[in-house]
Amino acid sequence: MSTTFQLDTATSRANPTPQPMKRLTVPAIQRRKVEGVTADPLVMLTAYTARQAQLLDPHCDLLLVGDSLGQVIYGLPSTLPVTLDMMVAHGAAVVRGSYHSVVIVDMPFGSYEASPQAAFTSASRIMAETGAAGVKLEGGVAMAETIAFLTQRGIPVMAHIGLTPQAVNALGGYAARGRSEAEEAKIIADGKAVAQAGAFAVVIEGVVEPIAVALTQALSIPTIGIGASAQCDGQVLVTEDMLGMFERTPRFVKRYGDIAGMISATAATYAGEVRDRSFPSAEQTYQPKA
Repeated sequence: MSTTFQLDTATSRANPTPQPMKRLTVPAIQRRKVEGVTADPLVMLTAYTARQAQLLDPHCDLLLVGDSLGQVIYGLPSTLPVTLDMMVAHGAAVVRGSYHSVVIVDMPFGSYEASPQAAFTSASRIMAETGAAGVKLEGGVAMAETIAFLTQRGIPVMAHIGLTPQAVNALGGYAARGRSEAEEAKIIADGKAVAQAGAFAVVIEGVVEPIAVALTQALSIPTIGIGASAQCDGQVLVTEDMLGMFERTPRFVKRYGDIAGMISATAATYAGEVRDRSFPSAEQTYQPKA
């Protein structure tokens, strides 16, 4: 038996609760790909809060504390302003709210690019202060040395290639990658470089499908697609996109719900009952003792 923090949904507070330790591990994720084939695709979604993690955890193999929280939670224009403090705070919350999934935390822009040593300082803080199983960083060939440096020091790394949002200014936008021979060659080289460097898995984002299929077949590590191919070893989406929290839906997202509509309708019902004084009713108020 091991102790993990689970939310008491009756009080919305986190309390230590004895739970059998059922959490998946990084090696278990790697072992899902056998002789180049993943028979049971990996399921990955983003999570930013303890309650969200608790709801997603039973259905996922991995939870990603993505730097997409910059836009989703904080209303920032991109992921670039996200800080290490933000990632640590949300990463710790997601770990507290889960006990099954492998939790991976994004390394924010500026926290790892300067040198392998700088990356280790940031990654070791994330690991120590969140309890996460590993970190994710963007970049291929250019980050191979850093990936090797981290993995050799006990920090599991998930790589991220193709469309890399932290490089949006250099890329000139969020368009799909790999439409030219030069881009295709670079993405293939990036995938092979991160695998050789020791990444335990790689996110392939926003690339034309044949590239994602070729990399999935060529690499011994699992590939996690987002805007890539169903033939990848797994898939990841930003949970809020998948749930329909925003009006705009990227091409690679399937909306599985309309949570925004439900929230708006529920708030409208509440507002109407407040204004006509039907809420709170006797059921929600305290009366003097008889």
